[in-house]
Amino acid sequence: MAKKVKSKLPRALGWFSVGLGVTELLGAWNLLRFFGISRGDKLVRGYGARELAAGVALLSPAKKRPWLWARVAGDALDLATMGKGLREPGVRKGRLLAATGAVAGITLLDIYAAANA
Repeated sequence: MAKKVKSKLPRALGWFSVGLGVTELLGAWNLLRFFGISRGDKLVRGYGARELAAGVALLSPAKKRPWLWARVAGDALDLATMGKGLREPGVRKGRLLAATGAVAGITLLDIYAAANA
């Protein structure tokens, strides 16, 4: 059972990355507005491109481990950026804290997947 889950997790994370990457690329301004942040759409689009690249790589026949560790590194950037965003004037802290918690949970999955790839 564990082997079946282990082999499917990188693919699931790949699809998650593709979805998140497209969302960040096409909806950066809307995401920032949802969190009450007034600037940073170029950064969010850059993060979206990173997510999309990792997702496509995880869905390809390429080796998974380097791309899973790249996701972990990206998660660290995301968490740092979200932490900085909490100090922005007018930020909707509840929404941003909830999103930060979700990213922290995904980070744990990414670490597990990378360590077991």
